[in-house]
Amino acid sequence: MFAAFGVASPFLPALLLQDGLHPSAIGAVLAAGTAIRLLTGPVGGWLADRTGRAPAIVAGCAAAAALVALGYVPARGLFPLLLVSVAHAAVLAPLTPLADALTLGSANSKPGFEYGWVRGAGSAAFIAGTLLSGWLVGPFGLGIIVWLNAGLLAAAASVAWRVPNRVAGAATPEPNRARGGLRELLGISTFVRLMAVAALIGGSHAMHDGFEVIRWRAAGLSDAQCGLLWAMSVLAEVFIFLWLGPRVLRRIGPGRCLMFSAIAGIVRWGAAARTAAFPVMALVEPLHGLTFALMHLACMEVIGRVVPQRLAATAQAFYGTVAMGATGAAMTLASGPLFEQFGAGAFWAMAAMCGMGFLVARGRWLGV
Repeated sequence: MFAAFGVASPFLPALLLQDGLHPSAIGAVLAAGTAIRLLTGPVGGWLADRTGRAPAIVAGCAAAAALVALGYVPARGLFPLLLVSVAHAAVLAPLTPLADALTLGSANSKPGFEYGWVRGAGSAAFIAGTLLSGWLVGPFGLGIIVWLNAGLLAAAASVAWRVPNRVAGAATPEPNRARGGLRELLGISTFVRLMAVAALIGGSHAMHDGFEVIRWRAAGLSDAQCGLLWAMSVLAEVFIFLWLGPRVLRRIGPGRCLMFSAIAGIVRWGAAARTAAFPVMALVEPLHGLTFALMHLACMEVIGRVVPQRLAATAQAFYGTVAMGATGAAMTLASGPLFEQFGAGAFWAMAAMCGMGFLVARGRWLGV
């Protein structure tokens, strides 16, 4: 699944540019895809909680995403590309939240097994996919990412149904099951505060995800260099997930981890606003390990401790597709006009979001 994301994510904006879209239209297409996730992500989580068959839903969504991805092959112009992007995003949205819920469930029920191992393996696969597409785009063109994405999603669908059907959450009395849902989640003050921090820090990645590769290429970086930089950021993510992150989280707690993530974001986006030089980017791209992976581990820690188990999939879907997704959609939509107007200076807006995230993250979390 993550390899499928890796082959497509860095080069999709460039593919849209090649297929006839200008930067504002690219921002609109990407934002529309993010916006539809706000609906389909929580629906997928609700279905998983209601049916108790999260692995089957993951398998079905991955298979549908593989088929829809092939729509990029003939699509040209704004409306066809918008239609394919929205449909693709709709079926992709439940995948990562449900996979997170299932992985946390196995980690909590099997001593010695850690969530970070699985997310780290996924991030490593993302790196492999990014490097592969970086090497292949040159000789085969940007269209190769569509075929790689569809094939890898199909492979994920073929094995997803075998994932152990466990989800994680705080134990609560079963008679309260009928109450569950969004209203109950939003009644948990710590969860609401966490969602605000995730929205600000996570949403600050919108400019990077949408326009960084376009900016790098315009500055003269090769496709291989672009792929390498993207891979370096995810390699740092793997390091945080597999080794450093869990240790830091246990030592200083989720609140301070979120504050460190915000500070790293301010540094990362501030540097991006000043230069696209390869040596500088090679230094700051690994900060992704802090701006995303450390933040994500902290969010998983808090969600697993304060959210009732019967709402675990719904909470993960809300985190992934509403808290981060809503802000991501808004910032992706804004990033096109901002990039057209200010160029690299638009990254200062992302740094400001991390500054606000730092202010919200301050204080004590869960008594630690």
